[in-house]
Amino acid sequence: MWIVFLYEIKFGFNFNHFSIYPRKLDSLLGILASPFLHSDLSHITNNTLSFFVLMLMVRYFYSKNYLRVFILGVLVSGFFTWLIARPAYHLGMSGVIYVLASFIISKSFFSKQYNLIAISFAVIFLYGSMIWYVFPIDSTISWEGHLSGLITGVLLSFFFKNELVKEEFLPLTIQQSLFLEHFDHKGKFVANLPFLDENGNLIIDEEE
Repeated sequence: MWIVFLYEIKFGFNFNHFSIYPRKLDSLLGILASPFLHSDLSHITNNTLSFFVLMLMVRYFYSKNYLRVFILGVLVSGFFTWLIARPAYHLGMSGVIYVLASFIISKSFFSKQYNLIAISFAVIFLYGSMIWYVFPIDSTISWEGHLSGLITGVLLSFFFKNELVKEEFLPLTIQQSLFLEHFDHKGKFVANLPFLDENGNLIIDEEE
């Protein structure tokens, strides 16, 4: 999106007319273009940081699905915006940002994993104030795009509900397995148990 923005500035172009204009058939391609178009420097700067942080979270915790979440987020939230928004050009990455934020929060509660729930609370703490911008409190902001993104993120969390992040445990080495044999069922270390080598042979210390 920065490439597009800097290109517009350098060569004096304005690509806003390639963004989403609701219920115009020739504006459907704007669903793909809109996230990469921004009106001014403050608009793109604010969206860049939020998108980077949230996308990094999705990439880390949902590494198998993060691209699908992003692509479907762009398409579905963009279509909802095209369907319900006011007659005006709607552009910016903020709709996708709402997709990512609502996806992380919704998905974490479905997973019942403490680390993901903690992440969702961090997202709420950092971006909780965004909830107000899904309402028409500012005529210059596409609240319809934000609302579409929020709804899309929740829907995607249901769509990927059976693909939860699972912790992977590496198999124990032979030395670790042999060491664990010296703990009883209560977890108490029993020092006088015989040691076995990696082939299962008894190891006996020779007395001097």
